Amino acid sequence: MKKNCYLFHCLATMLLVLMMPLMVLAQERTVSGEVVDENGQPLPGVSIQLKNTQYGTITDFDGKYTLNLPSDGVLVFSYVGYLPKEVQIGTQTNINMQMEVDAEQLEEVVVIGYGTAKKEDLTGAVQSVSTDEFNKGAVASPQELVNGKIPGVQITTAGGAPGSGAIIRIRGGSSLTATNDPLIIIDGVPIDNDNVAGMRNPLNTINPNDIETFTVLKDASSTAIYGSRASNGVIIITTKKGRGDKITVDYSGNVSLAVPTKDIDVLNGTEYRALINEQFANDPNIIGLMGDADTDWQDEIFKKAWATEHNVAVSGSINQGVLPYRVSIGYNNADGTLRPTNLERWTGNINLNPQLFDSHLKINLSIKGMYIKNRFADQASIGNAINMDPTQPVRDEDGELFFWADAAGNPNPIAPFNPVAYRTFKDDRSEVWRSLGNIQLDYRFHFLPALRANLNLGYDWSDSDGEVDNLPGASYDAAAYETGSFQDYSQYKRNKLLEFYLAYEKEFPDIESNLSVLAGYSWQEFDVSDRSMEVFGDSVLNDQGVLEPRVRSPLAIDKTKYRLVSFFGRLNYTWKSKYLLTFTLRNDGSSRFGDDERWGLFPSLALAWNISNEPFLNDSEKVSTLKLRAGYGVTGQQDIGQDFGYRSVYTRSQPTANYVLYNNDGTFEKVQFATLRPEEFDPNLKWEETTTWNVGIDYGFFNDRVNGLLDFYYRKTDDLLNQIPVASGSNLSNELITNVGSLENKGIEFALNYNAIQNEDWFWEIGVNFTYNKNEITKLTNVDDPNYLGVLTGDIAGGTGNTIQIHSVGHPAFSFFVFEQVYDDDGKPVEGVYVDRNNDGAINDADKRQYKQPAPKALFGLTTRLTYRSWDFSATGRANFGNYVYNNVDSEGAYLNKLQTSGQYLRNVTSDIYDTRFQAPQYFSDYYVQDASFFRLDNISLGYSFDKIFGETSYARVYATVNNLFVITDYDGIDPEVNNIDEDGVSTIGIDNNFYPRPRTYLLGVNLSF
Repeated sequence: MKKNCYLFHCLATMLLVLMMPLMVLAQERTVSGEVVDENGQPLPGVSIQLKNTQYGTITDFDGKYTLNLPSDGVLVFSYVGYLPKEVQIGTQTNINMQMEVDAEQLEEVVVIGYGTAKKEDLTGAVQSVSTDEFNKGAVASPQELVNGKIPGVQITTAGGAPGSGAIIRIRGGSSLTATNDPLIIIDGVPIDNDNVAGMRNPLNTINPNDIETFTVLKDASSTAIYGSRASNGVIIITTKKGRGDKITVDYSGNVSLAVPTKDIDVLNGTEYRALINEQFANDPNIIGLMGDADTDWQDEIFKKAWATEHNVAVSGSINQGVLPYRVSIGYNNADGTLRPTNLERWTGNINLNPQLFDSHLKINLSIKGMYIKNRFADQASIGNAINMDPTQPVRDEDGELFFWADAAGNPNPIAPFNPVAYRTFKDDRSEVWRSLGNIQLDYRFHFLPALRANLNLGYDWSDSDGEVDNLPGASYDAAAYETGSFQDYSQYKRNKLLEFYLAYEKEFPDIESNLSVLAGYSWQEFDVSDRSMEVFGDSVLNDQGVLEPRVRSPLAIDKTKYRLVSFFGRLNYTWKSKYLLTFTLRNDGSSRFGDDERWGLFPSLALAWNISNEPFLNDSEKVSTLKLRAGYGVTGQQDIGQDFGYRSVYTRSQPTANYVLYNNDGTFEKVQFATLRPEEFDPNLKWEETTTWNVGIDYGFFNDRVNGLLDFYYRKTDDLLNQIPVASGSNLSNELITNVGSLENKGIEFALNYNAIQNEDWFWEIGVNFTYNKNEITKLTNVDDPNYLGVLTGDIAGGTGNTIQIHSVGHPAFSFFVFEQVYDDDGKPVEGVYVDRNNDGAINDADKRQYKQPAPKALFGLTTRLTYRSWDFSATGRANFGNYVYNNVDSEGAYLNKLQTSGQYLRNVTSDIYDTRFQAPQYFSDYYVQDASFFRLDNISLGYSFDKIFGETSYARVYATVNNLFVITDYDGIDPEVNNIDEDGVSTIGIDNNFYPRPRTYLLGVNLSF
C-alpha cells in the first residue's frame, strides 16, 4: 500500500510540473465590469473568482471590479444572500452582472438545536467553523479541525498516539465527579460520551474529511433545548451532502512523517557513572552493579513514524436535484512514535437527501460506518525508560533481553523493567466496528405550509473485541514470566433514538413580525454490555497424564442500561428585524434517578437587539453588524458516571470467602461462600443544575470586513455531586456521593476577524480570539465545617495512595495541595524544609496549602490565511496562560536514594537531581508545581492549485503542512499540555507522568476534483 501510494504521488507531481509551463505561457487578459443588486444599485463586496482557481477579487464600494486572468474560463460571482452566477469569459473583456436574491440563503445559516437559524436572528452564543476554515495537516480526529479557533473552547489531545482522545472544555468545567464533556451531536444523533472499548477516541467514528461544519453552542439560551445534557455545552457536527446536477469525484491523499521532538532529560551513561561513583565511593558492591554500555533507553522505545491517508468521495444529484447524494470512503494507516503503536481505520459515509411532493417532503438519510484496528503500546515503558540504568545493554551476551534478577534468577518485581520487553513480549490489539446513522423526515403540510412535522430515527451501535497477550518471558509481569498470560475483553453498545417535533414558522408583514414555534418529544436508550476474562499459562499434562486447562480468572460480565425521555419546546419572535426573543423549555426524565427526582425542568430566555438595523445605522457604510444579546437559562447534568446510584446495590465478593462448618457427625468441613457487600447509595440522588447568564455583542464593520464578538458569562452549578463523610451508622460506608456542592465559572470571550487585504491577486485574513475564565468552588458540604479541607484527588506515582490535588471551597477545582518550599540563599530548595503556615512548630498536613490550578486562566488563538493567485498559506497557533503542571517525572525521579535502595539493582534519575540534590523524595513540595503557560504553533500549510489539469472541470491542489511546529514554554517537562485519559475514559489534568509525547508531523498531500 505504501509503495503504491508513493508511486501515485510521484506521477501526480510529475504531471503538475509538466503543466506549469503551459499555464505560464497562457495569454493573460483583463476583465472588468460592474455588479448590481436586484434593484440595480451597486453591490460592494461581491466575490468574483475564476472557477477552481485562486484568481479572484471583490467589487469596490461602487460595485466595480478589475481582474487579471491567466486564461479563459468561467467567472463565478457570489455574495451572501444572493444566488451564485457563472459566466463563460470567452473573448469578453467587460462583464456586468445583476445578482438575484436567494430567498432561502438570504443570510448565513447556522445549525442550532433541532433546526437552523439565520445568523442575524441568533440570540445565543453560537459559533460555527466550516470546511474552508478548518485546521490543515495531519488531522486524525474531528476535534483537531477547530483547535484554537473558537473562544471559550479548550481542546487538549491526550497524547501523541494516532487518533488520541481529547479533553474538550467549553467555558470551564461545571462538575467535580460527573462528566465535564460537552454533548456531541452528529447529523442529528446525540452520541454517548463514554468510551468505546478498544478505541482511543469515540469521535474517530467520523472521518474529518466528511465534516462540513463544526458548531459550538455555549450559553444556556442555545443549549437549554437539550436540557439534562447541556451543562457542558453542545457540539453539533454536520457532514457534507451532495449538491449540483453533475457528478463530482473528489480525492484527497497524503503521506506524513511523525518525529519525536523531545526526550525526558535523564542521566546518560557517563553522567550516571560519575554520580554512582560519587554517592557510593565506599561500596564497591553497588558500583559493581553498573554495566559497560551507554544506552539511550528512550531512543529504544521511540521512533520516527509514517502514516498515509486516502479519501474518495462521489457526489451529485439524480433527476435534476430530486435526489442529492454523497458517498465517501476513507482509509488511514498510521504508526505511532512509541513502538509498536498503530492505527488502521476504514470509514464510509452515505448521505442521501431526496425531496418529494414539490419539495414538501425532505428526507435526510445518513449512514456512517467504521472499522478500526488498534495496536496499543504500553505507556509504562516510558516510565521504565526513564528509570532504567543507562549503563546496562538492551540485550546480554546471549542475545536475551537484559533484566534485573532476584535471588532465584527471576525478574525482580520492584526493579525497573527493560522497556524494550513491552514491545517484545506484549501484544495489545483491538478491533472495533461502529455504525452511526439516522433517517430524518421533514414534511411541510400542503394545506398549511407554515407547519412542518419532523421525525428523526437514529442509532449508534458499536462492537469491539480486544486481546492483551503477554508471552512467556515477559519480565515486567512476574505472574506471567514463566507461563505467559492472556486477557480477552469485548463490548457491545446500542444507542437508539426517536425524536419528533412540530415547527410552525410564519411571517406577519402587517405587524412586521416573524414567529417560530417548535414543540417535540425525544426518547433515547443506551444499552452497554462488557465482558472480560484473564488466563494464565498454557494447558499442561498433570501427573496422571490428563490435560489440565489454563488457570482462568472468573468471567466478568457487566451490563447496564439507561433511558432518557424528554419534552421540549422553543419560541422565537422577531419584530422589525431588530428585536428578537427566544424562549426554550425542556422537561427531561432520566432512569438514572429515583421516582421523586427523575424529572427536571430546564428553561431559558434570551433577548437580542439588532442595532445595525435601526434607521440611524441602517445606511451606515462603516457599521454593517451590531447586535446586543442577553440570555439566562438552566441546564442539567445527568451523566453522573453511574446508572443506579439511587438504588441499593450489592457486590459479590471475589474471590469467595472460606468458612469452617461443624457437621452433625462431629466433623469439621471447610466450605466457600460468595458474600454480598452492600454499597453506599443515595435514594434522593438528582441532577446537577447549571444556571448561566450571558451578555454579548456581535459586531462587523465595513461590510463585515472586520467582524467578531464579545461575550461576558456567569455560570453556577448547584446540587453539585460530591463525595462527603457521613455519620457513623447512617449508611453502609463512611463516605457517600450526594448532591451538596456549588461551583462557579466567570469569564470573558473575545474574537476578531480581519480581512486585511482583498484584491485581484491577494487575500489575507487574520483571526484572533481570547478567553478568560475564573473557576471557584463555593460549597462542598451540607453544613459549614471549618475543619473540612475538601476532597483529595489527583493520584501520583510515588508512595501508596498519594494524591496531589484537592477540591476546596474558595479555590479552583483540582487545585494543587502542597507544602510551601523554603529555598536557600542560592535559590536551591532545602530538603524537607517547609513554611510552618499555622505556626504550631510542626510540619504536617495542616501546613499544606491550595496552590495554583491546572486549568488555564486565559486562552489565546491565532489563525491566518493568505492567498496569492494560485498559492495559499495558512497557520494556526494558540496559547494557554496561568496553567500549572505537577512534574511527577521529577518528583519521582530526582532524589539520590532512588539510585539504589534495596536489592541488587540500580535506577536512573532525571537531571533535576543537580538542582535539588534531594536525598529522599519530596512529593508534596510546591517546587514541583511548575508554570506550564505556553504558545504552540499547531500547524502551517502551503499549497498550490491547478486548474483544468485533467479537463475543463478538473482541479488539483498540492500542499505541504507541518503540525506541532514548536512550543514556547518555561515548563521543564516534556510538554506543558499533559492531560491524560485512561482506558475507562477518566481524565487527569495537570499531572505529568508517563505522558505519550506529541510528535512533530511533516505531511505532503494532494487534492483532486473532477
